[in-house]
Amino acid sequence: MCRNKRRPVLWITTAVVVVAAAVGLYLFQPWRLFTTNRVDEAAPVATGRQGAAAEPRATGGFVSHEHETSGSVEVHRLADGRATLRLTNLRTSDGPALHVWLSDQPVRQDGGGNLDDGKHVDLGDLKGNEGNQNYAIPAGTDLDKFSTVTIWCERFSVSFGAAELKQSA
Repeated sequence: MCRNKRRPVLWITTAVVVVAAAVGLYLFQPWRLFTTNRVDEAAPVATGRQGAAAEPRATGGFVSHEHETSGSVEVHRLADGRATLRLTNLRTSDGPALHVWLSDQPVRQDGGGNLDDGKHVDLGDLKGNEGNQNYAIPAGTDLDKFSTVTIWCERFSVSFGAAELKQSA
């Protein structure tokens, strides 16, 4: 009789463990530490000059925060007034809910927890965790106010890496 009373407890415990494991796998997606999504888009082209690459107006290099991140960043202002952010030779970990942000907060070497403290502009989902990619900067974005680019994990509110933008001469 005692054995029959333990069975419901065993089933409930098993169900709780299975649900907790499923939720943990969904949130953390640990397999993404071992996956790579490479994107190689062409550099923005200057309008009016056939095949000529647009000149960068601001540049920067990534520093690592929560995950090893490297590569460079350029902001291009095209002849028609549009602005594009270009990530070149990007290498970072794949992760859940990664976005590319412009932030008005400074880059800190010891972590990027501050990058969501002020204002930011979300340029969209990170297209790939390796390679070269372009992101349209929304019209009306004051690039003088946003001095940082970050690869931001929205699920865990952490920066994988960030780059300080320095205006070109």
